Amino acid sequence: MVGRLVADGGTTVLIDGRSGSGKSTLADRLQQSWPSSEVVRLDDIYPGWDGLSWAREHVGNALLRPRAAGQPGRWRRWNWTTGAPHGWHVVAADRRLIVEGAGALSPSNRALADLGVWVETPDEVRKRRALQRDGDLYRPHWDRWAAQELDHLARCDPRAVADYIVTETDGGLRWAPVRD
Repeated sequence: MVGRLVADGGTTVLIDGRSGSGKSTLADRLQQSWPSSEVVRLDDIYPGWDGLSWAREHVGNALLRPRAAGQPGRWRRWNWTTGAPHGWHVVAADRRLIVEGAGALSPSNRALADLGVWVETPDEVRKRRALQRDGDLYRPHWDRWAAQELDHLARCDPRAVADYIVTETDGGLRWAPVRD
């Protein structure tokens, strides 16, 4: 997959999937094999537990759209401790960029990126992973967040606009192209 990006001169990858699906792990693996790339995590952008839709639009308008026009993009960090915005971060137009998080992939965002990836993981595995990772901090918000994810799926159908569906197998990751 990295070979395709390099050959095509790609600079922007979007990785979406539901909570606990393995998006962050996939982004980290991609970053290791794609030199000079930067990962922007929607977990750093969501303005609190009700911010999935806002973050999706923010990434498209402030980060992806300017970069697609050859200008630097930017994104606003959210401070979860203070519950307030915490500064802007700029990403050069030619910097290799991986945006990962629930809500990253929508039809409008995909049109501004080189590659879209949907990470598919069974619900019971996702929940176990997410709660092991974030524990009691996340537990009271699981249903609230899942409702936003379902809304995102209904409105944007990220799986349908992805170029690849990634699933875990015993032998590693399986990359299935959505279209031939």
